[in-house]
Amino acid sequence: MIIFPILLAVVLGLVGYVMYSLRQSVTYWQERGIPCEEPDPQFGNTVGLFSTRSFADIWMHTYKKFKGSGPFCGFYWGRAAHAFVLTPELAKLVLIKDFNKFADRGFYSNPKHDPLSGQLFMMDGHKWRSMRSKISPTFTSGKMKIMYPVVVRVGEELTNVFAKMQQEDPVIEVKDVLARFTTDVIGTCAFGIECNSLKNPNSEFLVMGRRALTDIRLNPIAGFLLTSFPNIARFLGVKLTPDDLIEFYMRIVRENIEYREKNNIRCNDFFGMLLDLKNNKLLKSEDGQNISITVEELAAQAFVFLRAGYETSSTTLSFALYELAQHQDIQERARQEVLEVLERHNGELTYECMSEMVYLNQVISETLRMYTVLPVLNRKCLEDYPVPGHPKYVIKKDIRVLIPVGAMHRDPDLYPNPDVFNPDNFAPEKEATRDSIEFLAFGEGPRNCIGMRFGKMQVRIGLACLLKNFRFNVCDKTPIPMIYDTRSFTVSSKSGIHLRVDKV
Repeated sequence: MIIFPILLAVVLGLVGYVMYSLRQSVTYWQERGIPCEEPDPQFGNTVGLFSTRSFADIWMHTYKKFKGSGPFCGFYWGRAAHAFVLTPELAKLVLIKDFNKFADRGFYSNPKHDPLSGQLFMMDGHKWRSMRSKISPTFTSGKMKIMYPVVVRVGEELTNVFAKMQQEDPVIEVKDVLARFTTDVIGTCAFGIECNSLKNPNSEFLVMGRRALTDIRLNPIAGFLLTSFPNIARFLGVKLTPDDLIEFYMRIVRENIEYREKNNIRCNDFFGMLLDLKNNKLLKSEDGQNISITVEELAAQAFVFLRAGYETSSTTLSFALYELAQHQDIQERARQEVLEVLERHNGELTYECMSEMVYLNQVISETLRMYTVLPVLNRKCLEDYPVPGHPKYVIKKDIRVLIPVGAMHRDPDLYPNPDVFNPDNFAPEKEATRDSIEFLAFGEGPRNCIGMRFGKMQVRIGLACLLKNFRFNVCDKTPIPMIYDTRSFTVSSKSGIHLRVDKV
């Protein structure tokens, strides 16, 4: 009989501890005297997310409200306390100077049950460092030059599809077409398959690619375990990726490997380079570590290449055309540069053309500034970190750090008239005097975007092909001002981007 009172006491004690912890979690910053917005008990400072506010809206609101109050302010993502960076100086410390204290992103992954989550972007610690060193050589300038003709070929197909659509109706929803373009590029380079998404809008690879971005959803219990007790979530087999998506991409990878190895096929694409890593089991790095990868690791890296390259590049291309359609003088200047460079190369879009299209690159950078696709960078503090010069501000171990990149890119102290599209913000003479930390579209430091070169190349080719052949104008369906999709983690148009397209 004595057991029952003991069990009751234990249960009451656990309930009391949970209630105390929940209350403590949403008073963390207030008790430390760090400025923060009063949190909702359940949603913290993310009230309205996915319904009335986008992530970008939340970051911008917090940045504007607390900028100038200190190096960071407090922020609650649900009940979890985060440090919200407010100055470029602290961003530089986190991303570069004191990187070793903030090397992890702190995201959940479970490669054992969900092999596609074992991707570079989600990895931390030694696993991240090891994988980064293994695949970094596949993104060198030399490797980009090898893959360049593949992207140009898809760019030419993009031009053909635009021409056909323009003949049928000059008003085109460009966001969808450009997503098909990047799907074909990524499908070819990352998975080694001909997707034909440009010709077939209902291709299986395109449909599954879209789902890879939208179907990463968890029920409340799984979400709670994943964020609060990740080790228990891994033990229970909680997955980020739906089973049918895992099966689809693993099947594609295995079939591709089997076909190439059986027929002794060597392709100069990203998949081929990953396949070399898988097969070089005796190859060692300078520190003596085996640099081969498993089939599951190969699939995960190809998958993250798809997720990162598909959305970011197509969105950047879409917003670039959106702004060029509203600024005909800028569009004409960019077009003339493209035509002049092509003339110097006998009409051929060579790899060397990319570096010569200086103004086109400025257009792309300005687009990324105004429409930063991933508007926040995440890091995890690995040890207690007193902010230099601000003894009151201490980021404790395991606290997550948020760097609101999109909001910083719209800061008038960094970019005059930040809501006006002005490619001259990235003129060579201005870039020479600007601290690199003030433009973080690809991150910065050792954990910057590993696919930056490829992403830029893909966007340059797509934009050059289109400007050479077409002129873009706004129409009655063009969303002005832009209305953003509140359901998306990234910056995205809610209703697509309709433009009038005419042949040059």
